[in-house]
Amino acid sequence: MLPLLTNAVQNAIEVAFDARADQALKSQAFDFLNQLRSEPQGWQICFSLAIRDPRPTEVVRHVSLDIVNNAIKTGQLGDQDFAFVRDNILAYVRNIYGSSQNSNARYDSITIQNKITQTMTNLFTELYAMQWTSFFHDILGLTATTGSGTKDNAAGVMLYLRILISVHDEIADVLVPRSPEEQRRDNELKDLVRQRDTAMIASSWHEILAQWRSRDDRIVKLCLTAIGSWVSWTEISLAVNDSLLNLLFEYLDLQHISDGNIQINQRREAAIEAFINILGKKMSASDKLELVEVLKVNEAVSQLVGSRELSEMRSTATYDTDLAEDVAKLVNNTVSDIVKALDSSKDNDPTSRRGISLLGTFLPHLLRFLSDEYDEICSTVIPSLTDLLTLMRKKSKSNSIVASEISPMLSIILEVVIAKMKYDETSYWGHDDTQTDEAEFQELRGRLHNLQKVIAEVDESMYIEKIRNVVVSTFDKLQSQNGQLDWRELELAMHELDLFGDIAYKKHGLYSKTKPVTPAAEQLIGMMFKLVETGVASFSHPAIQLQYMVVCERYHAFFEANPQLITPVLENFVRFTHHDHIKVRLRSWYLFYKFVKHVRLYVGDIAETAIQALSDLLPIRAELSEEPSEDDNDDPSSSESGQSANARFESQLCLYETIGCICSARAIPAEKQAVLIRSIVNPLFADLEAHLDQAKNGDKRATLQVHHLIKALGTVAQGFSDGMPRNPSTAAPAPPDIISEEFALVAEAVLVALERLRSSLDIREASRSAFARLVAPVGSRILPQLPRWIDGLLSETSTKDEMAMLLNPLVQVVFRFKSEIYDVLNTLLTPLLQRVFAGIAEPVTGTDDEIQHVELKREYLNFLLRILENGLEPVLVSESNQPIFATVVSTIEHFAKDVNDFQTAKSAFTVLRNMVVAWGGPDLELPSSTSANANLANGNPQPKLPGFDHFMMTTFSPLCWAIPSNSNFDPKDAQGQLVLAEAAVLQKAIYAKTGQAYLTYLRDMELSSMGMDSGTIEEYLNALCNFDTKEFQRFFQNLVQRSTQ
Repeated sequence: MLPLLTNAVQNAIEVAFDARADQALKSQAFDFLNQLRSEPQGWQICFSLAIRDPRPTEVVRHVSLDIVNNAIKTGQLGDQDFAFVRDNILAYVRNIYGSSQNSNARYDSITIQNKITQTMTNLFTELYAMQWTSFFHDILGLTATTGSGTKDNAAGVMLYLRILISVHDEIADVLVPRSPEEQRRDNELKDLVRQRDTAMIASSWHEILAQWRSRDDRIVKLCLTAIGSWVSWTEISLAVNDSLLNLLFEYLDLQHISDGNIQINQRREAAIEAFINILGKKMSASDKLELVEVLKVNEAVSQLVGSRELSEMRSTATYDTDLAEDVAKLVNNTVSDIVKALDSSKDNDPTSRRGISLLGTFLPHLLRFLSDEYDEICSTVIPSLTDLLTLMRKKSKSNSIVASEISPMLSIILEVVIAKMKYDETSYWGHDDTQTDEAEFQELRGRLHNLQKVIAEVDESMYIEKIRNVVVSTFDKLQSQNGQLDWRELELAMHELDLFGDIAYKKHGLYSKTKPVTPAAEQLIGMMFKLVETGVASFSHPAIQLQYMVVCERYHAFFEANPQLITPVLENFVRFTHHDHIKVRLRSWYLFYKFVKHVRLYVGDIAETAIQALSDLLPIRAELSEEPSEDDNDDPSSSESGQSANARFESQLCLYETIGCICSARAIPAEKQAVLIRSIVNPLFADLEAHLDQAKNGDKRATLQVHHLIKALGTVAQGFSDGMPRNPSTAAPAPPDIISEEFALVAEAVLVALERLRSSLDIREASRSAFARLVAPVGSRILPQLPRWIDGLLSETSTKDEMAMLLNPLVQVVFRFKSEIYDVLNTLLTPLLQRVFAGIAEPVTGTDDEIQHVELKREYLNFLLRILENGLEPVLVSESNQPIFATVVSTIEHFAKDVNDFQTAKSAFTVLRNMVVAWGGPDLELPSSTSANANLANGNPQPKLPGFDHFMMTTFSPLCWAIPSNSNFDPKDAQGQLVLAEAAVLQKAIYAKTGQAYLTYLRDMELSSMGMDSGTIEEYLNALCNFDTKEFQRFFQNLVQRSTQ
């Protein structure tokens, strides 16, 4: 029977992993094998297949051993089973690899050896504690031939070392996540190994190295790997001795080796890895520093750094970057260990003095690799340098002696960091085929910038002086050489000038009453004068021209304080907007807008000239080659490519916004502003009219052209409205009539396009954006248009998202025109809310739809809230809108009960409270007593709506208990606590309007019907009467917590 099953298993494995097999058969085979994993006999059949002679195919043995290992891991074997597997696997490896090996036996492939190693390791974890205490003795026996006392059996030695490495990975690798139970087991096993076998194992390493160091590099490398891994959790003195160090240094000695010798490279790599692993052992600070010295790490690094591969060949094509990266890793880890020791030591103790000395020794190595031409090598040592600078910052704050000892290093470190910021000699800028390299370099620059910021925190005056010297000396050099300078050198100065703002702007500005606010600000101002004086903008390289614009935009405050310098800068910007390089051109459109936005007060004199200079860039040509990007960020030109049709258009919109901004300059009379606006929008009107019919007939490019034109019109309005005076706390003043008339024409043009193409989602999106931007410059002239806007923007196919995004600008309209909007709002409110109610009532399908549904609810509540807050509450209960008022209240009630959306529930309670304030009448003068017989001062409730006092108590008040009474409510949830706080405020508001009537209702009706005992009721009423709002919020939250325990 067993042979039949064995054949079935073998056949199933072969079919399952045969690429040519029928898929149905393969599926059956996999099902069979999956079932086999849980069958009691499954692992036994597979074990016999794995070690039998003659051997089955490689895949059969591999899968069989995998099933055996799974059985061991999942606890399918009993004590007798374990003994059976142990005895037979040990017999197998002895026969194939050990001293009793069969002369005719063939070694397994590396893949099968790895699987056998895994099986041995699994047996170790299960049996070493009790049933197989001789585990290491037994596998060590594989290393010697019969009758030999030396470790002269190569195959057995390699298997022995592989098993040692596998055991370490299983029980001691810190990168492997473990459950608490697994961690406990592994700790116990490590303790047992240390007690029983580490001395023997360490001795075997030295014997193996002595036997094979000049005979087989594979064995030596494996042995070094085993030592490096095991030393992290065993006694280091057993492994590290003079013999080992001599071997490591022998492997590091490359002077006599020919270039590119793979065998030697592997030796060297193994030696460096051994150093790193040995240094990775956890130990006290003083012991770690002693280990650095005992291992002679400095000598090792010096030997490697001075080798021909890393010195003579450094600037050649044959530079050994792999070796450099390995040595950099060793330096990085060593410096990190030194820094940790210094961080944990006290001033002037032996550990501190030794650490400072070692730091001085290793700093040249650290800076050597930090300055390496290859960014990957430089990046390798940044972590330890970050640790060092962080230590210096910490120690400098405590006036530590350590800080004073190592602070002189700062200046040298900064010089190397600055130098590494520079583009190297082989780099190019702005080429399509260098985008990946450019991105990696900018990522490195970001990391180097972080280092600079820490240095500035430690010694700001030194930092300021160093950066100033770099910038000013470069500008002087540019000037003295009549503009003949390597672009990389000038770009570095410009880049450092840009970064300098992090220090100069630390106090949130450059000037205070026309004077620099800090020494850094003062130096920045001086460098900016030098920038203008030097004429950097005339330098021909595009990277410099782009950086010039970035710097000018960032330090706009300098130009605002020195307006005489603005005109030439604007002229440079206009010149760059026509640049031949696509990246500079598109980026300049955005930066020009940003700069003009800040200095608009000073552009009146050149407004018309600037607009004329930009006119050739304004014609819009929609292209269907690419879909509009979903990526909508503030800087559309920041994309590396920046060359897609959509990217170009988004950048072009920056020009329209810039022109709108220029037109709004206060120095320009309103009549002149209107003329400038007309000169921009009239060509857009004509283009819009020319494409409407084609778009209506389904022409996709025409529809996209209309979309772009609408966006451009809205963007001009946006730019203009940014320059209008405003006060966030009050409605903005009306624009001059002549301006309002011009933008009303813009609004009418957009409306005509929207009404003809309202079925297009893209047209509705562009029109909604334009509507929001037109509100300010059109002024109250937009109010009669509101019904048309709403009708156009909310088509039969409009999504919840569209409804929500329309409600948002309508809120701004309500706020801005609250004294004029009543009649229009009274007319449009019912149809608008009916559309919203329909959207809210739609079933939710999918995550995106859920997000849109939540957003619609919140925008709806916000819309109601702004109506109430701006004194427009009569519109909600007017004759026209009275029929939907009940629906309004019922939706708010529903939201206030929603335990799954606390933010919406909180907003619902806020709306209810504002309703109480709006219609509840004047606050009553209330007695402090809660007695039912207390006389109420100043009469009875006087609601503005008849019966609203009773409605508040019977409808609004019970809602405060809806969420707390829900079984799914967690009273300790932070968001839930905010809902309770808002519900408490609502109760205080009702009490302020109704007084004793509310207390009576609570005592006799609401609270008693909830089953609240009389003592708690009186406590509750007393708190409602006598606590202020914050105290009552806390009381209500605590009461709910008590009642739900």
